[in-house]
Amino acid sequence: MDPDRVLEGLDPEQTQAARALRGPVCILAGAGTGKTRAITHRIAYAVASGVVSEQQVLAVTFTARAAGEMRGRLRSLGAPRVQARTFHAAALRQLAFFWPDVVGGEKPTLIESKIQAVSRAAHSVGLQPDRAGLRDLASEIEWAKVTQVRPSDYDKAVTKAGRQAPMPAGEVARVFEAYEDLRREHNLLDFESMLELTAGMINEYPAIAQRVRDQYRYFVVDEFQDVNPLQRLLLDAWLGDRDDLCVVGDPSQTIYSFAGATPGYLTGFSARYPHATVVELVRDYRSTPQVVRVANHVIGQARGSASAQHLTLRAQRPDGPDPMYQEYDDEPAEATGVARKISVLMEGGTPASEIAVLVRTNAQSAAYEQALTDEGVPFTVRGTTRFFERPEIKQAVHTLRGARHGAAGEEPEPL
Repeated sequence: MDPDRVLEGLDPEQTQAARALRGPVCILAGAGTGKTRAITHRIAYAVASGVVSEQQVLAVTFTARAAGEMRGRLRSLGAPRVQARTFHAAALRQLAFFWPDVVGGEKPTLIESKIQAVSRAAHSVGLQPDRAGLRDLASEIEWAKVTQVRPSDYDKAVTKAGRQAPMPAGEVARVFEAYEDLRREHNLLDFESMLELTAGMINEYPAIAQRVRDQYRYFVVDEFQDVNPLQRLLLDAWLGDRDDLCVVGDPSQTIYSFAGATPGYLTGFSARYPHATVVELVRDYRSTPQVVRVANHVIGQARGSASAQHLTLRAQRPDGPDPMYQEYDDEPAEATGVARKISVLMEGGTPASEIAVLVRTNAQSAAYEQALTDEGVPFTVRGTTRFFERPEIKQAVHTLRGARHGAAGEEPEPL
């Protein structure tokens, strides 16, 4: 493909990013500014210009869905053989390939959920946390592993981080150590150990490092504000002493700090690479000027930490209605108020298909589902199963009804 054709349709900032063919490059991209468009065109432009071959590019994303979208765009741009993967998918592929040479024997079993193993580890040290407690323990172990904290150092580390442990730190450390022992004993591999082993393999075996670095010479990392120390360790192993790295992110969109991620790698990129090219994407194509104005105000008020390096977005869409604000005493009251507002809109002629309720997590949908049902408003839940249709909720309701009716001939007891 003609390199110049790859750049057609890009705005000036996206074009600047695409033309920055050699790293280090830092693209600060606000929400709705076309960052995926910019980085896929940059990769395709580099390939079309002969700067790098398709097989030598590794584009790293945070979700399999994002990786799939990136591969689809690259195919349409004439670069179908570029590797676009998550950190975990790339690490698993490399670890599986080199395992026979480095370790030998049976490959470990990858576990996607720690709950069962954490439960066994907790019981082995005399603790019996409930289901919620097990989830909290699993999350805490994940945090410790991605921040490279060992069981023996957990107590000091959690205090230094100002983190609220789910149970006394000493007990967490005991479960953590038992979990690691159990994992090794049964040849189990969790996601964190997978990244750690891959990085260790590259760093400790020069021949493997050479093969990996000969294979991948051109790196792009999306959502760099959510990279954690373990992912950074692996990225550094991939890079070696090279700096052909392009990172993309927005410090104001950090969402995984609770799990050990830090926007510091993004905000400190220019300090680590003083000769880096920095491009800011600020043209917002997603929202109306009224919404962008609110976003700029909210982000501006959050200055002080990562968002001190915030971007001021410029809306590209036509004007829309001004946002309205309403405060409620609690979440049920908010859900009821929203349901009534929707009912009024529909009675006024607004089609239900043009109304959406956005929630941050799936768990928040329950209150709105109940409120909309009470108000007689038809609705569809996207991205998850309706609360009362989820298997665990059906089972709970069935159990409660059974308890309510009691045995035959007995007086029902209030729940």
